[in-house]
Amino acid sequence: MIDHVRDLASVRKATERLLSATTQLDNAAVTEQSRLPGWSRGHVLAHIARNAEALVNVLHGRPMYVSADARATDIERDAPRPLDVQLADMRESAALFQKAGAEPADWSRTVELRNGVTDSASRVPFRRWVEVELHHVDLGIGYELEDLPAEFVEREIDFLAQRFTGHPDVPSTRLTDGTRAWSTGREAAAPEITVTGARADLLGWLAGRRDGSALTVEGGALPALPPL
Repeated sequence: MIDHVRDLASVRKATERLLSATTQLDNAAVTEQSRLPGWSRGHVLAHIARNAEALVNVLHGRPMYVSADARATDIERDAPRPLDVQLADMRESAALFQKAGAEPADWSRTVELRNGVTDSASRVPFRRWVEVELHHVDLGIGYELEDLPAEFVEREIDFLAQRFTGHPDVPSTRLTDGTRAWSTGREAAAPEITVTGARADLLGWLAGRRDGSALTVEGGALPALPPL
């Protein structure tokens, strides 16, 4: 069962780690390329802040973003800001998200995110946790997939494996770290492909952060995953 209160606490801790690490940067470092193609670190920091506000919109029953163009425009506008402004924005937007998460609400209700995607309100804090943790890694400032909390890694592998389950372009695939297994891809009586590796490498591949070269594949080639 999803515990949104516990997830909100995990979001707070992850945000504190991110802010503490980002404080060590300088204005020049913010303008440097992140690990995301076409995005500087400033783009990543701006996105983290705007995402918090967008998820507040979701919790309050408003559209997550006015439009895709508005989302992109806001990130481009905010990316060049100096470090102190970025940090203040992330703190303020994170506080707004925590405040929205603490309000009395029906957490079993269905909410709408981007592109018509729907989910339980109770899963929104976990989705925010994903944004903070993975984009911390994307900054390329010493926080790696191997540094992510074990609970987070397992739950995000669960989430992404479910996301690709039934996808017609992904062959039936078994994922395993040697102690636990997950299934994804097309429905089949038996998996066509078995992918084995460390959890950080499995997550990196599923989340589009690693190319899968550290994984062992049996039964064929490593499946090409659709974009998230």
